[in-house]
Amino acid sequence: EVQLQASGGGLVRPGDSLRLSCETSGLPSGDYAIGWFRQAPGKEREGVSCINLSEGSRYYGSAVKGRFTTSRDSARKLVYLQMNSLIAEDTADYYCAAVKTGGYFSLTTCQPSKHDMDFWGKGTLVTVSS
Repeated sequence: EVQLQASGGGLVRPGDSLRLSCETSGLPSGDYAIGWFRQAPGKEREGVSCINLSEGSRYYGSAVKGRFTTSRDSARKLVYLQMNSLIAEDTADYYCAAVKTGGYFSLTTCQPSKHDMDFWGKGTLVTVSS
């Protein structure tokens, strides 16, 4: 059974940092990318980051570029999202999801539509408020 579990959310103040973790298990054989997505109340889901698990290439959404960093720990099957300089607009449910790349990784590999990713985990809530 494939499981993706996001954790690490919480309530922080503007300017603080937070690190989310995505624990993956049961992924079928093949090359995968892990995307982080977020959805704020009343807004559409948006892409935050995408990392190729095979060789570590990564992309970021324009709203978080320069503030957020995604990384992987292959041995522990974890993908992280380090979030720095948090602002109120970062408040959202954050999800991680996996997509099989077929050996091809690009800016468009991770997409926020439910149908474009192969496996989704439950979200973790991040609230940025003073």
